[in-house]
Amino acid sequence: MSDRNTLIRSLHDVGLAAWFGGSLMGAVGLNGAAKDQSETAEASAQIASSGWAKWTPVNAAAIGAHLFGGGGLLAVNAHRVAAQRGVAASTTTKTVVTVAALAATAYARVLGKKVELASSSDPQDAEKAARHPIDIDTAQRHLACVQWAVPALTGCLVVLNALHGEQQRPEEQLRGMWARAYSAATPFIPQHS
Repeated sequence: MSDRNTLIRSLHDVGLAAWFGGSLMGAVGLNGAAKDQSETAEASAQIASSGWAKWTPVNAAAIGAHLFGGGGLLAVNAHRVAAQRGVAASTTTKTVVTVAALAATAYARVLGKKVELASSSDPQDAEKAARHPIDIDTAQRHLACVQWAVPALTGCLVVLNALHGEQQRPEEQLRGMWARAYSAATPFIPQHS
């Protein structure tokens, strides 16, 4: 049986790289270019919305790959999570940050869609926007904040991924498993007075 998990690790890492890189490029490049190339806020919103809409399916695939790969890695490393000191804590932290990044990504998409509809010149979009009126200035301010939260959170995931890589070194595994076994056995070791 092979100890290599190249496919699931690749899905995890490439998915995260695309999620982080795409969100950072969008916040810096796409939004910046839309502002630079537009005469009005409405035109800027239309350009940015169009770019983000084109990125959405790729981003969804990247997130799916990352989550699938992460689930696979968790399954094959369950013994380390249970037995190696520090791995459960970093795994829990990574899970919490992943959920926060997913929530920020979903919220950014909801806000982005609202801004897209409100700034569209298409009569059908205007009709949809009229059914769910929004304050576009407030939505754009919230969107500007949350679009920076996504690369910040996914950047944290990159760092936590590096920590997990370090925890997989043989000397780290041995030290972590020894520390966990010692702390579990300490209550049973007789103390001499």
